[in-house]
Amino acid sequence: MSFQIKSDKKETENKTIRFPLELINKIEKAIVSKNVSFSGFVIQACEYALANMNEKKENKKVKNID
Repeated sequence: MSFQIKSDKKETENKTIRFPLELINKIEKAIVSKNVSFSGFVIQACEYALANMNEKKENKKVKNID
């Protein structure tokens, strides 16, 4: 599954995180005209990464069973 940027609002809590300037610039370019905030993009990217980590773990389990 490829990463899809979507507009979404959920209950949130503030967390402070530091980003390399180069990464900030790349993210800001990626979200231009996408109707999503910087925070919204980072949340979606983290959710996507976590979901795909779980899929890879499941795939490894299936391969080990064979």
